Amino acid sequence: MRPISYSRASVVADAVTAVSADPTSDFLAGGTTEIDLLRQNVLLPRRLVDINDLPLTQIEDRPDGGLYIGALARMSDVAEASAVRERYPMIAQAVELGASAQLRHMASMGGNIMQRVRCGYFRDAMSPCNKRDPGSGCSALDGFNRGHAVLGVSDHCIATHPSDVAVPLMALDARIHTEGPRGRQVYGIDDFFLLPGDTPHLEHPLEHGELVVGIEVPGLPMARTSEYTKVRDRESYEFALASVAAAVTVTDGVMMDVRLALGGVATKPWRARRAEELLRGAPVGTETFQRAAREELATARTLPLNAFKAELAQRTMVRALETLTSTGSPS
Repeated sequence: MRPISYSRASVVADAVTAVSADPTSDFLAGGTTEIDLLRQNVLLPRRLVDINDLPLTQIEDRPDGGLYIGALARMSDVAEASAVRERYPMIAQAVELGASAQLRHMASMGGNIMQRVRCGYFRDAMSPCNKRDPGSGCSALDGFNRGHAVLGVSDHCIATHPSDVAVPLMALDARIHTEGPRGRQVYGIDDFFLLPGDTPHLEHPLEHGELVVGIEVPGLPMARTSEYTKVRDRESYEFALASVAAAVTVTDGVMMDVRLALGGVATKPWRARRAEELLRGAPVGTETFQRAAREELATARTLPLNAFKAELAQRTMVRALETLTSTGSPS
């Protein structure tokens, strides 16, 4: 048994100072993933600073019509918030399709986007894993990789990003607010999640002791017509094999604007920019959607066990777009 010291912080600056001053320390929020990784000897901190008393649970309107969601807002509270359900249905749907009801009552929004990958080799402290132990190798490349990524992969890591809610946040160009030794920082979400490349152990640009304090969601009227579609092996608590967050604006049968992001198939929440470019100004219809989906997955890099994901992602994208455009509600 490894001894771990424990303390609680009630002020953000105190929490940041406590963790940044000690390279063996870490923050503890909902703990729904972190405690598992401690038990599995994947994470090895000697000190935990509990941040659950910090005043970071707000869900506030922004002047541009957007929202600011505190990093410690519980997922269940976010899913139930009327502002989220009415203005960003794809966020509410993604939260409700993630984890179990019990976990959503405990897990925080900040913790959800910061959760570690679900790769079985990362979570097995005895297996080589470049993300856990840089330079040791990637066991998934020749191992059981059915659930692994086909987009954004490298020769060093193919682990899939696990968060559901990060997918609509990527489609919406959310911004991540942090407090750290260098003060307040704001990251565009596409810059916040890093591709594995040659450094798969670096998943985000945060320095040690830098704490996610909030998520800013820009005002976007088209987000009221949005959808999160998730395909998984079972309807109960399960991670995505493929998911799509989509928002559209349609006028006279033409796609005037579209936002698309993919989950379950990439090493980070994946903005489908190729598909978006093809769809804007194109006529609404299944053939158009299929062509855009093929274009987005054209760069997929598959292995025998996960090759089905390229086709599954295309079908899921088409299904989400058909659902949104067949209701007659887009305008």
